[in-house]
Amino acid sequence: MKPPLLLIGHGRGDDSGAAEFGRFVHRLRCRLDQKVTDVSGGYLDKARPRLSDSVASLVARGHHRLVALSLALNGQHAMSAIPDVMALEQQRHPTLMYDYGRPLGPDPRVLSLLAERLADAAADIPRLRLVASHGSHIDEPAQTTPSETAIVLVGDGSTDPAANAEVHRVSRLFWETHAYDYMTVETAFVSLTPPGVAGGLERCRRLGARRVIVLPYLLFSGGQLERVWAQALAYAAGHPEMDIRSADVIGDCEALADVVIDRYEEALATAAL
Repeated sequence: MKPPLLLIGHGRGDDSGAAEFGRFVHRLRCRLDQKVTDVSGGYLDKARPRLSDSVASLVARGHHRLVALSLALNGQHAMSAIPDVMALEQQRHPTLMYDYGRPLGPDPRVLSLLAERLADAAADIPRLRLVASHGSHIDEPAQTTPSETAIVLVGDGSTDPAANAEVHRVSRLFWETHAYDYMTVETAFVSLTPPGVAGGLERCRRLGARRVIVLPYLLFSGGQLERVWAQALAYAAGHPEMDIRSADVIGDCEALADVVIDRYEEALATAAL
């Protein structure tokens, strides 16, 4: 039997995000069951299940070696947080050994998923035909082209400058690989560091964008996504002349599972060298 896969979540205590994390763990459990591999998951802090409980459960089931994989898009944040946490788990369980899976980061397949969420948000929404008071139809505004559309890619935000710089790098990668026909891809953050969502939108307005799509660089729904949407809606309320849309998160899906499974197999191969 192969070592189990331990998925490490970075939760903020909200139920919706934890529920989607749980569904993704179940998806991977079903996928990897064919390879006789156990799968568990837990959060570093606040949200449940707690990582310490998941590790204790694996050890109780006889597993003393595992592959730990952080479900964080920002590799800088993942690599700074995980070692200390896993060292503490080794103190609690002296027989425990583990290998790291490489963080998800801006994997090309992750960027492709972002592009799908962007396409969904950019799809033209049928407009109600406006009618003047005397009964004649009012001309509808001209269709907005990608060259008139800007993107604001929104990351979590961190007190670590390197982690924030990583989000800026992802914005540039995404622009050059999947959004080259758009006006620009600006970077913003949910909290902890500027610019916020409103700051990113304001920069797009000053650049002349007629439409702006807010693209969350987040894995799962939850409180962070709600903050992104709330900030975007608040800005849109003060700028009715702009078409401001918010895309969805990457979410629990087969393509994301493919990336995680590849990271798991890669970690096993590296450990065998």
